[in-house]
Amino acid sequence: MTDTPTDQPEAAPAPGPTEQLHGAYVTRPRGELVLHTVPAEYLGLVEQLRTDGYWLCVDLCAVDYLGSSADRGLPAEVEPQRFEVVVNLLDPASRSRVRLRCQVPGDEPVVPSLFAVHPGTEAPEREAFDLFGVVFEGHPDPTRILLPEDWEGHPLRRDADPGRIPVQFKAASNSR
Repeated sequence: MTDTPTDQPEAAPAPGPTEQLHGAYVTRPRGELVLHTVPAEYLGLVEQLRTDGYWLCVDLCAVDYLGSSADRGLPAEVEPQRFEVVVNLLDPASRSRVRLRCQVPGDEPVVPSLFAVHPGTEAPEREAFDLFGVVFEGHPDPTRILLPEDWEGHPLRRDADPGRIPVQFKAASNSR
């Protein structure tokens, strides 16, 4: 008679190392390729992906996760930060897409600009700066694009106080 239990399920295998591509951690939610990076490796990763054929930057945006406790789908090796810069790249030849998620700290929200690699990111980077306060180092025109230059703060930050923004109405003309 042996002491091995036969009615107990087998232990799940220990998780292996997370897959990497060009030094970035990989996840595949819903079958999509997502690479997770940090500001220090962000520009180099984009340059490597461009040589791989991902020469079309479709979108760039920022996200503020302040106070969010939801599961963000990050690999265990990636430390979540307050901000995230999200970039979608296409390889038209192979008809494939890759999404980059760059974790950006809240105390110093600075990432390199992609303008030299993807000139089409000029306006989206300015928008992310204007609305979230993420600075794109090396950007050719780091000025506001949607709000007046004298605007204080960044309205899409979760800690912005939207109630203090005065509504400005244009006077109606009485002439007919």
